[in-house]
Amino acid sequence: MVDMAEFAGDDGLALAGRVARKEVSARELADAALAAIEKVNPQINAVLQRLPDEAARTIAAGVPDGPFAGVPFLIKEVVLHAAGVASRAGAWIAAESAFPTDTELMARFRKAGFVTVGTTQTPEWGFNATTEPVRFGPARSPWDLNHSTGGSSGGSAAAVAAGIVPIAHANDGGGSIRIPAACCGVFGMKPTRMRTPSGPDNGDLLWGLAVEFAVSRSVRDSAALLDVISAPDPGAPHFPPHGDISFTEALQRPRKALKIAFSAQSPSGLPVDPDCVEAVNDAAALCAALGHKVVEAAPVLDWEPYLEATLRMWNSFLAYAIDQTAAATGVPVGPETTELASLACWKDGRSLTASDMLAGLGVLNGVSRDFARFFGDYDVLLTPMLAKPPLPIGVLNQNAPMKDAAQWGRQIFDYAAFTSQFNATGQPAMSVPLHWNKAGLPIGVQFAGRFGDEATLFGLAGELEAARPWMGRRPGVRV
Repeated sequence: MVDMAEFAGDDGLALAGRVARKEVSARELADAALAAIEKVNPQINAVLQRLPDEAARTIAAGVPDGPFAGVPFLIKEVVLHAAGVASRAGAWIAAESAFPTDTELMARFRKAGFVTVGTTQTPEWGFNATTEPVRFGPARSPWDLNHSTGGSSGGSAAAVAAGIVPIAHANDGGGSIRIPAACCGVFGMKPTRMRTPSGPDNGDLLWGLAVEFAVSRSVRDSAALLDVISAPDPGAPHFPPHGDISFTEALQRPRKALKIAFSAQSPSGLPVDPDCVEAVNDAAALCAALGHKVVEAAPVLDWEPYLEATLRMWNSFLAYAIDQTAAATGVPVGPETTELASLACWKDGRSLTASDMLAGLGVLNGVSRDFARFFGDYDVLLTPMLAKPPLPIGVLNQNAPMKDAAQWGRQIFDYAAFTSQFNATGQPAMSVPLHWNKAGLPIGVQFAGRFGDEATLFGLAGELEAARPWMGRRPGVRV
């Protein structure tokens, strides 16, 4: 029998350890997670599908002996897919689409020992910094049901925060791991570009801006998971460099003083909420107290051409995804089947030329070169995760009438002004839950590292977690 309080308080490695010691079975953990969904999901609307039969098949076949053997898991309904499980991207056009095979990443999640018990919410096509699709209704923060979970992996982050599972699949093309991690008070690492497999359906996912991974309760869960899934899949176009130690070993290596730059100034030029500034200043002070050299500095980013280039990448990819899905399902594209902001971006994406895309890639290449020079002088950059605390439900309305696609893009990227540049450069970046405001909402901060150097970030995150533990914090809605 599983004690639900213990279940909701353990991280994934702790649960796997209990299975290995035969204190609890994989079947009992799956049942506990399914019961947890029943208990809290009606309030937070984070989980879309309960998959008891999928879990039962995995257990009956014999759970692989990976580091997470027997641990219940949730998968986000976009990009990654599991054989026979509907993956609908929050979109009417996707109907009840299910793929006959696993993606490579899904296969690796299985080999890690996870038992998939359900799927999680995403905004329509993953193109929002909140998770409020018209088709399925908004996911809600377990810290305050009137506030956003962030997006686009908001369902996964809310489920982890509420104690349904200790770790869940997520992906990030402009902040979609880190934004919901910040809004839900969990840990979110965006790995280096192509660190995790995107095949066989994709090569450079979203023009190389997107990478798949997870959100978790603990730093060590994310480190252990990245160790087990990070290797190029067959035919991958490239793979980033790896250091001389595993990511788990990076948590155990003796600490060295880092040179950390920090800035709370938004590259968009817009003001940053005092709560978010306070969170950065507090994190900078904590890093200094831990012995790191902390300096106020930031790379220069020419915001307007950068934003235009980024939106070209997003809109063209969105147009392709919508067209491919509509052709497969037979559902037509239009205002009855597509949210209005998505429709505007679809139209814009279809209008772009090859020359437009090459010009956009040229801008992002320049950003990558500038950032690489900056990180020649600093190990890590600390910034706010977002320009404002978690937003109330309804503020980022993807179905509101749009003048044009640029209007929608600006709404998202002015709010999430600190995230997408690290998708452009491919650098690893993480959201660390170190601060809560007076209203009780989590205010994450972002740390970014050099290309290929997740190890330094994991080492720092482990140090911060030990200095200021967050797993003991409990939202109002919790298993």
